[in-house]
Amino acid sequence: MAVVTTPATLERALPAMDDAEVLRIRNDFPVLNQTVNGQQLVYLDSGATSQNPLSVIEAEQEFYEQRNAAVHRGAHHLAVEATEAFEDARQTLADFVGAGYEETIWTSNATEGLNLISYALSNATLWAAQGRGDARLKDLALKPGDEIVVTEMEHHANLIPWQELAFRTGAVLRFIPIDDTGSLRLDQARDIVGPRTKVLAFTHASNVLGTINPVRELVALGRSAGALVVLDACQSAPHLALDVKALDVDFAVFSGHKMLAPTGIGVLYGKQEILDILPPFLTGGSMITTVTMERAEYLPAPQRFEAGTQRISQAVALAAAANYLTETGLDRIHRWEGELGQRMVTGLESIAGIRVLGPAAGKERIGLAAFDVEGIHAHDVGQFLDSRGIAVRVGHHCAQPLHRRLGLTATTRASAYLYNTTDDVDRFLDAVSGVRAYFRA
Repeated sequence: MAVVTTPATLERALPAMDDAEVLRIRNDFPVLNQTVNGQQLVYLDSGATSQNPLSVIEAEQEFYEQRNAAVHRGAHHLAVEATEAFEDARQTLADFVGAGYEETIWTSNATEGLNLISYALSNATLWAAQGRGDARLKDLALKPGDEIVVTEMEHHANLIPWQELAFRTGAVLRFIPIDDTGSLRLDQARDIVGPRTKVLAFTHASNVLGTINPVRELVALGRSAGALVVLDACQSAPHLALDVKALDVDFAVFSGHKMLAPTGIGVLYGKQEILDILPPFLTGGSMITTVTMERAEYLPAPQRFEAGTQRISQAVALAAAANYLTETGLDRIHRWEGELGQRMVTGLESIAGIRVLGPAAGKERIGLAAFDVEGIHAHDVGQFLDSRGIAVRVGHHCAQPLHRRLGLTATTRASAYLYNTTDDVDRFLDAVSGVRAYFRA
């Protein structure tokens, strides 16, 4: 009997990633083949912005060299080819996260995607009050006393848009707290998410703690309350296999620049039945059917939410990045980064005067570690590491409330990706072990 081979079985057949393979992968990333302050660069800041493989760089360059034109607007050859490349890229990203083609919307980044949802819900509230649009909009409208729930570990991009939505509608913003280990207090979540909850928004994986949140449990809470569920997938889509349909979230967002693609491109996923009735956020050209001097009618999704000239070359490059990750194997990448993350945390916990945030060694986390060095500001730690050729992130990582909850103003964060080796982590740990002595702390 013939054996049916699927992408999943192919990935299981592939060996686990190791340093030898990673060194081959690194050759695809030109920027990594350089020295910084006289030493080979160790790039551990992919949680902020990842680097680009040659295939992604070349995909964007090829677009400009061979098919640069405005999409959806011309009948000439270049316009047709540009439109095909743009929409093929949309299908690639839809497949990448298990979404439908019409459910996949281009944004400039995840922040814009979250603001799109927030402002579209504001417009839904206004339209419903004026009897405009689909009658089902009343189910999306917010009113004083309704509640929007986030978590205490959110990036500002998944907090401030909801603060503003609450301000515009009179809703109340609430949050699910964390415990001292960086895990959500699910016992309290069950009391916070309730009949008044209209939106539940949370991160899949924390950009500070490394915590991977229990998405299915949180979605179930949202469903029991009849709330819209919004997933920030910025730190998960680039690192692990994501299936938005299986997770049953209503919306999900992620950014290209964290998953090997250029800056200026992101993706918003939304369930078709919601996008069909949701009012647009930005208005203008390319998202309309009929316009008079008094009013306009809008196209269905995804074009309804893509006003103006789009990020065409960036979308093509993002599709190339998604293909690169798929061919490497996201499950393999996730396991390798998990090993690197554990190596970082175990090493950091063994250094005197270091406080590591998030799950302790041996507990599941993504491949990053944020830490505090007793008596030394994070910016000084970052500059010391840079002098050793090691690039890390310093500051509050756009998560001030989380740092405040943990009694800190800033931390140092090292974040690994598929192009990092165990030697990178060991060089990082060796450098960190010398920080306090250097500053005589």
